[in-house]
Amino acid sequence: MKFFVDTAETKDIAELAATGLLDGVTTNPSLIAKSGRDFIEVTREICGLVDGPVSAEVVSLDHEEMMREAEILRKIADNVCIKVPLTFDGLKTCKKLTGDGTMVNVTLCFSANQALLAAKAGATFVSPFIGRHDDNGFDGLDLIRDMRLIYDNYGFETEILAASIRHGVHVLECARIGADVMTAPPSVIKGLVKHVLTDKGLEGFLADWAKTGQKL
Repeated sequence: MKFFVDTAETKDIAELAATGLLDGVTTNPSLIAKSGRDFIEVTREICGLVDGPVSAEVVSLDHEEMMREAEILRKIADNVCIKVPLTFDGLKTCKKLTGDGTMVNVTLCFSANQALLAAKAGATFVSPFIGRHDDNGFDGLDLIRDMRLIYDNYGFETEILAASIRHGVHVLECARIGADVMTAPPSVIKGLVKHVLTDKGLEGFLADWAKTGQKL
């Protein structure tokens, strides 16, 4: 499973990229606003930190305006992936862009039917929001299961990009189900390495090493 980080904070992206674990980045208008930086400037910097896709989202709801904004965004770098909402205008924009060879991430997916439409529109990625689905009384992981089944049934090449990841269990279950990608905040990705027995084991090893009086 590919790991994307969901942030516009370049310091966090650089730190994770240095580990070799990072395959891409997702951003959105809210994350860009939180960074307090210029949209184009921060997107360009992020694209230089990773080799994989960097999702940059359009902010219009009209197809023609989405296309105009996409034209600006895809000139930033070769690894820009245009992010569009799962609406009819968004799907129309997706079809047009992917037909030109541009990567597209169709976002705000909350049903398997929506995911089916995104795949038929040629989306590179579709982003089901697990955590937000859970917040509204549904099981976000069931959505991932339905999408995996449907995409496998028909051989769709659209990648399932599990988003709104809240914790390590979401990551684990998405990997079990077969999501192609997951995107999560830096804190969730860093938290995956933590385990109480790992910490306890290291503590014991270091204590035993100290008793030897040796140094490396």
